[in-house]
Amino acid sequence: MGIIDKIQHDLHEAMKKKEKEKINTLRNIVGTLKYKVIEKGEGITEQEEIKVIQSLAKQRKDSIEMYKKGERNDLVEIESNELSIISEYLPQEMSEKEVRSFVKDSVEESGAQSIADLGKIMPIIMKKGAGRVNGKLAQQILREILSE
Repeated sequence: MGIIDKIQHDLHEAMKKKEKEKINTLRNIVGTLKYKVIEKGEGITEQEEIKVIQSLAKQRKDSIEMYKKGERNDLVEIESNELSIISEYLPQEMSEKEVRSFVKDSVEESGAQSIADLGKIMPIIMKKGAGRVNGKLAQQILREILSE
C-alpha cells in the first residue's frame, strides 16, 4: 500500500469516527499530493510523496516557531496536532548519533577535505539519506568534521 493509499484509508476511518481535526489535516495532505500529480502530469514516486509530506511538516514547524514568538499558544497547539498527524506518514528520522556516523562515512567516501567541499557533499548526503536525515543537523555535523 502506497503512502497516498494509506492516507486515504486513514481519512475514511477518521470520517467514520468524526475526527474533525484529523480529517482536515489528511484532506490537506491528499490535496497537496494530488496537486503534485497534476503539476507533474503523471504519477509520482513514493520518494516524491515523502518530499511533499516533509514540506508540509516543515511548514508546520515554521508556523509553530512563529506562533510561539507571537505568544499564540492556541495556534501553536493546532499546528502541533497537525504536525503529529503529518509525521505519522514520514519515515523515522535518524538519531544524531546515526546522522554523525552517516556523515562521517559520506565524507570518507567522497574524499572531502575542507569546508569548501560542503556544497559538493551535502547533496550527496541528502540524496543518500532520502527523508531520514535532518538537513540542518547533517550540515552542522559536516561543518564540524570539515573544519577539523
